[in-house]
Amino acid sequence: MESTIKPEDVAMEVEGDEGESGDYPSMQPSSSSNASSSVRFDPVKASDMGNGTIEVRKVAIPQHRLTPLKQHWLEICNPIVQHMKLQIRMNTRSRNVELRTCPDTEDIGALAKAAEFVRAFVLGFEVNDALALLRLDDLYVDTFSIDDVKTLHGDHLSRAIGRVAGKDGKTKFTIENSTRTRIVLADKKVHLMGSFHNIKVARDAVVDLILGSPPGKVYAKLRTISARLKERF
Repeated sequence: MESTIKPEDVAMEVEGDEGESGDYPSMQPSSSSNASSSVRFDPVKASDMGNGTIEVRKVAIPQHRLTPLKQHWLEICNPIVQHMKLQIRMNTRSRNVELRTCPDTEDIGALAKAAEFVRAFVLGFEVNDALALLRLDDLYVDTFSIDDVKTLHGDHLSRAIGRVAGKDGKTKFTIENSTRTRIVLADKKVHLMGSFHNIKVARDAVVDLILGSPPGKVYAKLRTISARLKERF
């Protein structure tokens, strides 16, 4: 006849950290775990990232933008130094604007924003327009060439640029106001600044003008899009 072993007859013991015996821990959540879930940590500073190493960004300055850069240097430096807590200098030998983090830098993405801000000014945007890149997170700068749309030469290229600009810049201003973007025409390059969706709408309008669409047709399409934007907001 086989004997049966009851569970209460067996004593289960485990070794503790110091070799002492003890029962298995309870599966009920402890008060310490609830307290730890409510702990909040301070934001990590940029100086604490990468073991305290200093990050550097360089923005090349073309020859024709050196004079405007000197004229607006204080307007560019003040927001970068005072608000973004970065260090900036102009290297006249290599013609680069050098940006770097410091122990006072608080935002991890401050260096990338400041580099994009300087790059936007170099591309031809006004300082006040480029400042929006420092304040807002959903703004971008997009660049494309007229040759990417259609290969044009001579007078055909000049007429395409004229259609995009319009008389006294009227067409360009209309596209900017309708799509809430900023446009810079620099030879064959077209630079656009705005949100992702607005850049797409403005780029489609510019492409239509390059391909030969009359401004009236583009205006009608922009009026429809502008009405939709007003309804959205």
